[in-house]
Amino acid sequence: MPLRQRHDTIAAIATPVGEGGISVIRVSGEKAISICNSLFSGGKPLLAASSHTIHFGHFIDANGKMIDEVLASVFRAPHSYTGEDSVEISCHGGMYLANLVLATILHQGARMADPGEFTLRAFLNERMDLTQAEAVAALIQAKTEKAHGASLAQLSGILTQRIEGFRKELIHLCSLLELELDFSQEGIELTKKDDVVQQLDKLITDIRELLASYQYGRILRDGVKVVLTGKPNAGKSSLLNLLLQQNRAIVSDIPGTTRDIIEENLSINGLLVRLVDTAGIRQSEDMIEEESVRRTHEQVNSASVIVVIVDGSVEITADDKNLYQNLLQSARKNKSAVIFLLNKSDIVNPNFHFDITLFSNESQMSVSCLTGAGISEFKQKLFQVSLPDYDSLSSSVLLQNERHKVALEKTTDRLQLARQTLIDNLSGDFVAVDLRAALDYLGEIIGITTPDDILQNIFSKFCIGK
Repeated sequence: MPLRQRHDTIAAIATPVGEGGISVIRVSGEKAISICNSLFSGGKPLLAASSHTIHFGHFIDANGKMIDEVLASVFRAPHSYTGEDSVEISCHGGMYLANLVLATILHQGARMADPGEFTLRAFLNERMDLTQAEAVAALIQAKTEKAHGASLAQLSGILTQRIEGFRKELIHLCSLLELELDFSQEGIELTKKDDVVQQLDKLITDIRELLASYQYGRILRDGVKVVLTGKPNAGKSSLLNLLLQQNRAIVSDIPGTTRDIIEENLSINGLLVRLVDTAGIRQSEDMIEEESVRRTHEQVNSASVIVVIVDGSVEITADDKNLYQNLLQSARKNKSAVIFLLNKSDIVNPNFHFDITLFSNESQMSVSCLTGAGISEFKQKLFQVSLPDYDSLSSSVLLQNERHKVALEKTTDRLQLARQTLIDNLSGDFVAVDLRAALDYLGEIIGITTPDDILQNIFSKFCIGK
């Protein structure tokens, strides 16, 4: 069904399922205030209430039976989240009570809201653009300070301003070129080819600069996958437990204790780190251990950062060096960062000699999982290798969304085609077509030219009630 302004009234529970202090039921649409007024018994009727006012009273059913004491918050169009008349009923928490209040509202003529429909209506009523609507979902899902900050920046419209800047430049170019086409028979030239090529080059460079930030924006949103690997009994599980400050993994002096993958989340300086503890890598005739090692290699191949833990209490063998060099090759192949972490620094073997010249000094650190020595420095290094350019990017616009990335890539492709068409002295009609296509791709990002199926897909991923 095509997306358009809808005038029916919708309702949903806006708070999480479960017991709590309060539950909030959100109602929005033309009849939101009248429906809630018919179910509200208090001092001032909600129909006479001013916008942005809160009223104490009793929520009743159609027969006048009291259901709960509630607070009713009234928001009148267009000054509401959705841009429509809205009411939020705050009742006592609990699944039964919240569902009873919702069912009573639905019985009076509202319908159940679809996932994300409140935010969809805010978008359709021009209360926010599409990037800001997506930022609402990202803000709800944010797990760390950095993810929260990036989502909040997008919600404020900083990305929209950047995209609108690109569109303004492109609209100016399109206008000049299309106007020139109207006077082509008279031989009137309104623009110089070299000037247009230069402007396109600048625009392409600016868009590519924004595209380059996606690597970091994605990490802020989804976190960084850090795989702990190495020989058995090197201290991988001990390190995991120490970082998490809990006994998440079984620790034993017996090599090969960890047989399966253990994954836990950790926040370091506001960055979500997805720690993955793996089975020790070694040759084994045990079928279960062989499968564990295979899974370890799978995790290593998909890691953003590989932490190779080396046991400093034993001598390094030739097989150990081969293992570490193989891990290095995997890291380079998959473009993963690597940290070589010497563990058990408190009991280093006198004959221990660790010299892999392929690594820089910055990639080698020492810790003791027993005493905790070096752990703070390790966490700081982990943050630095995960976001090496964070200081320079933290104040700029960061691209976080795959949809935005794809649209910008299509934009640059079209701009490149237009540029080449100009250089080849082909008809200005071809240039105009490519520039218009690029303009449409930019419009998709902020919701000006976004197809309905994309909109449906975006808002279907929202929670009901938002």
